[in-house]
Amino acid sequence: MTKVAVALLLLCTFVWAQSDQDANKTRDDASASTQTEKSSSNLSELQAATEVVQHMSSAAGDKGIPNEVLEGAKCVAVIPKLVKGAFVIGGEHGTGVATCRVNGQWSPPAPFSLSGMSWGAQIGGKTTDLLMFIMNEKGMNDLISGHFKVGADVSAAAGPVGRTASADAGWKAGILTYSSSKGAFIGASLNGAELQQDHRATQAWYGSDVPFQDILTGKVKMPNEQARAFVNAVQNAKESAQAR
Repeated sequence: MTKVAVALLLLCTFVWAQSDQDANKTRDDASASTQTEKSSSNLSELQAATEVVQHMSSAAGDKGIPNEVLEGAKCVAVIPKLVKGAFVIGGEHGTGVATCRVNGQWSPPAPFSLSGMSWGAQIGGKTTDLLMFIMNEKGMNDLISGHFKVGADVSAAAGPVGRTASADAGWKAGILTYSSSKGAFIGASLNGAELQQDHRATQAWYGSDVPFQDILTGKVKMPNEQARAFVNAVQNAKESAQAR
């Protein structure tokens, strides 16, 4: 082989290696960018859920959720809808976050999806937030299982409204449901909706696909400060209801 041929071969090898390194760097940069976007999305989701709970606490008079509902809830599930947020509720699908009381403490948040909604006439508008209050052991156990159908596996009813309203009418229901739009809460029907763990969000939040049960029974640590803020908002809402 001539010196010229050897030189050309070495040059080609160098160019190929450099191109391969550039391609790997591009893939790494893209992966890092995707992870950053996922992290930002996760934070936005938790912040949105926290804002819904804070609004729930501040709603007053006949626009608010009865104190006895807030005091008696064993779990709280929030499905917010933001114009630009990651929680986007369509006609048949939404995503949200839930927490349950375990030994007097609220568990880390567990992400879920809700599909096949049978929208009640009460639910409407482009800025609707949905809330589910799990009121008994049956409802709590079904939620912790990570998969159930509202109204079929566990009974559900549109929740009563008004700080002093009686929840007796729906108290036997495992879940009381509400819609919030334009500053007021109203009872809402979610019968037919199927709830299940959001495994992709779980992986992003906790670093692995932690079982729903482990999250809602407090067997995992709080993933970040935004998750803690959501749980604190739920706790503050309960304490505010007890103080009124």
